[in-house]
Amino acid sequence: MTQTLLKQNHIILIVLLFSLLIQGESHKFSRNMPSKSFPFKREKISHLHFYFHDIVGGNHPTAIRVAEAAVTNTSVSLFGAVVMIDDPLTVGPEITSKLVGRAQGLYANADLDEFGLTMVLNYVFLEGKYNGSTLSILGRNQVMLAVREMPIVGGTGLFRFARGYALAKTHILDMSYAVVEYNVYVIHY
Repeated sequence: MTQTLLKQNHIILIVLLFSLLIQGESHKFSRNMPSKSFPFKREKISHLHFYFHDIVGGNHPTAIRVAEAAVTNTSVSLFGAVVMIDDPLTVGPEITSKLVGRAQGLYANADLDEFGLTMVLNYVFLEGKYNGSTLSILGRNQVMLAVREMPIVGGTGLFRFARGYALAKTHILDMSYAVVEYNVYVIHY
């Protein structure tokens, strides 16, 4: 009986150790990758120039307020307003000029004293060699400055591993419509 109990304990111990070994391997969080496994080439710098059309009024708005704070409508800066967008990006400042992409995401009034927006956007390109590629912007936009700089924090497609910056310059601004000229400088592979 003692030998049978020892054999059973021995088998249980072996099964337990084997299951721990298998489980440890199957739940690995990370591993090192050889750089040869990625299609890295020399880095390129691209300059993109387009116009962003933010339509907040009329029959077909592309920017809609989806949230606000109790103080938003009494605040000088509309603090707390959150706006979801799907804005056209065009070659020229006219809304009828060639569409090259869409700005999709949101911006929020994040400054109590002035129009300071937090921008969380993806520029989704629909034209030419960049069709299907995106750039991600995350940063502060002080709307009343002549030129604003925002960081590019990533991208997809031809802009995978992208970094860089976007310069925004207001072309037209009224209560229902804004056109912003963008010069984007992006480093990518």
